[in-house]
Amino acid sequence: MHHFVSIAREFYNEGQIIQVREFGNGNINDTYLVTTDSKDETHFVLQRINTNVFRHPRLIMQNMRVFTEHMRKRAREEGHHWEMPRVLPAHDGQDFFIDQNGDFWRAISYVQGTQSFDTIMDTNHAREVGHALGIFHYLISDLPVHRLADTLEGFHIAPRYLQQYDLAFSQNGYKLDPEVKYCINFIERRRGFASTLELAREQGRLQPRAVHGDPKVNNVMIEKSTGRAISLVDLDTVKPGLIHYDIGDCLRSGCNPLGEETEDWEAVHFDPEIGAALLGGYLSQARNFLTAADYEYLFDSIRLLAFELGIRFFADHLAGNVYFKVKHPEHNLQRALVQFKLTESIEAHEADIRNIIQAMVSRPA
Repeated sequence: MHHFVSIAREFYNEGQIIQVREFGNGNINDTYLVTTDSKDETHFVLQRINTNVFRHPRLIMQNMRVFTEHMRKRAREEGHHWEMPRVLPAHDGQDFFIDQNGDFWRAISYVQGTQSFDTIMDTNHAREVGHALGIFHYLISDLPVHRLADTLEGFHIAPRYLQQYDLAFSQNGYKLDPEVKYCINFIERRRGFASTLELAREQGRLQPRAVHGDPKVNNVMIEKSTGRAISLVDLDTVKPGLIHYDIGDCLRSGCNPLGEETEDWEAVHFDPEIGAALLGGYLSQARNFLTAADYEYLFDSIRLLAFELGIRFFADHLAGNVYFKVKHPEHNLQRALVQFKLTESIEAHEADIRNIIQAMVSRPA
């Protein structure tokens, strides 16, 4: 822990560092919450960027400067109660620090007085999660996408993940137990569906915009005193893309009451009531910029993002768990089963979900 304290001191020299502890449950970067003796800001977040995944971390920091300044300015001008984490400079003035091992570190402010949850607590919480994503998309909607670097080329491009799965399938041995066989058959039956959003983009029906990239439920910060969502964090994946990636990922994350890490994968299901509340919160803001074609592909995005993540988890399981952090050898297989079961449930609720979307579209602004 002494090493982490010394890294934290590279970003803080106004007093004492009281504690550095692991924070959150991200699958990619190593994240720590730093507690200081400061009277103004008692905490900040310290992260070691996984450069095997984010190969150009300086571009991540460049993106963060561009979009946080843009969104903070718009929120202030339009009176939105919205907090954007600030990048904290290191002692040398850079917005990162590289240690003697070559590890890339950065520090960002902690949104004080907030908390987050791994699963949706109730419909009010669901509405706030959707509202948070809607506010985020609205505040960033007029930022020209050419100002953002593509820090994760291919991220959320489902056909590419299918290609990676095919490669992992062909190059690695595996036990053909019932769960593995289920996953293989599941993917094969839906292979043609993977290109739905990308085809729409190629045809010009969907346009690239600035997206968050990872708007899971636990990245939405809820103000403790009011219960309102006031921030969306974990901003490494903000880049050009289709906002449908975000919408689908948020619904995928929020409408599974058992959560992504449940071991009871056969009980996983999509909750339409939560889905209606979440979409309602989102569209209360997003109806200001969504097009008719955007609405047309909403259901496809909800179905696809769960399927896509299942492919990614299963491919990583076959490849030997080289991308996502795991707690045991079968962890990524377990995660894949959760997402595939969720996909099945989304498909079973297609009529319900489409009715929810249509009702939202028809509702007066």
